[in-house]
Amino acid sequence: MLTEERHRIILDLLKQKEAIKIQEIAVLTDASESTIRRDLTQLEQEKFLKRVHGGASRLQGKLKELTVSEKTSKSLHEKSVIGRYAASLIEEGDCIFLDAGTTTLGMIDFLPEMDIVVVTNGLTHVDDLLQKGFKTYIIGGSVKPTTKAMVGSGAIESLQQYRFDKAFLGTNGVHPQYGYTTPDPEEAQVKRKAIDLSREAMVLADDSKFGEIAFSKIADLDKAVVITNGSENEMDLAYMKQTTVKVVTA
Repeated sequence: MLTEERHRIILDLLKQKEAIKIQEIAVLTDASESTIRRDLTQLEQEKFLKRVHGGASRLQGKLKELTVSEKTSKSLHEKSVIGRYAASLIEEGDCIFLDAGTTTLGMIDFLPEMDIVVVTNGLTHVDDLLQKGFKTYIIGGSVKPTTKAMVGSGAIESLQQYRFDKAFLGTNGVHPQYGYTTPDPEEAQVKRKAIDLSREAMVLADDSKFGEIAFSKIADLDKAVVITNGSENEMDLAYMKQTTVKVVTA
């Protein structure tokens, strides 16, 4: 079978389902697994799919964004592991920025009982922070309905009043060439500004975010440390060369 035919079969399979396995493609195309791996690598380089462990998955649409309730039910264990580790990095007296998002929301349960100040643009975060007794500030701006994040020029202006020891941010995509990305330009601006105002910036991203590219760029990879789950042996060297990737497991 010609390479073009195998590629067409692979892409047709991905139109039918979100993820496919190497063994499945090998059977359908009567090709070796090593050949299929080369095919997937080429198609990933051409931005038709994303390589995952044991196969490939469909790339998300550049503007696609789940609601808070939809995100909350995805990758629960991974987010918990990442959130626990991220919370362990906070020290007595820190002023931190906690980005809107479900992974950063999961951090709150693990925040240490110490004297810290938290600034956030996440409406969903406020009740949990207050219940734990943290001094909490929420920035101004307009409310984004899907993620309950404060965004827009008012949010940027409000952020300018603060300086942070550490910023913890979510992202929709982590890519060696295109950096950290998110579907909404206004939300990207808030995240970028928080990075600029912080002594240290950490991006919390489970392994499903690697290789994804959303519509709006937040920053280059070297602007933040990535905290993720998974195996460091499987991490693409392209990521490791451009930023610090902290792989955490439980």
